[in-house]
Amino acid sequence: MIDLHTHTLLSDGELLPTELARRAKDKGYCVIGITDHADSSNLETVISALKKACDDLGDALGITIVRGVELTHIPPSLLSTMVARARKLGSQLVLVHGETVVEPVVPGTNLAALNSGIDILTHPGLITEEEARLAAERGICLEITSRHGHSYSNGHVALRAREAGARLVLNSDSHSPGDLLTPEFAEKVVRGAGLPAGYHSQMLENSKWLLKNIGVKI
Repeated sequence: MIDLHTHTLLSDGELLPTELARRAKDKGYCVIGITDHADSSNLETVISALKKACDDLGDALGITIVRGVELTHIPPSLLSTMVARARKLGSQLVLVHGETVVEPVVPGTNLAALNSGIDILTHPGLITEEEARLAAERGICLEITSRHGHSYSNGHVALRAREAGARLVLNSDSHSPGDLLTPEFAEKVVRGAGLPAGYHSQMLENSKWLLKNIGVKI
């Protein structure tokens, strides 16, 4: 299992990075991305704290921990600057909180994010054909999520991504221990998105491709 979108108590999650990583390892994960919510108020603090945790914990726990951020509710005009700041501060993964149907994300966030050099556009809601094509062209992954609410548009995202040839990844958007996926439930989420049986394997390959692109060895 690989999950590149999770949260700890450094933002709105329930667990320390240590406990989240240990619980993920216990469920059979080989890689976990810790990507706490960030804006200009906490970007440096979150990345610095995660760098310390990832350096200390990964080898000891026997799981690859990737440090990242999910830039959340950032005005579209500021996204490029924030992405660049996150990279400079040492974030290995940069995610942007997409236009989910259950939150008032500013319209235009998806397009601005895809033009900002991110790695994953999370729960992108009613993503357009143009946006999906842009994701494919730029090698940006689109997320299928098991998170309640955000998952309402999984079928639409899957359809648009496959039409455009964009890579899909499956993430849990975990905030609490019970959010972490098992292989069995992951397959159900994938099938529920209208994807064929066994497609989770392709999504895992997409996650591995992304990790290789950002220089993470697994």
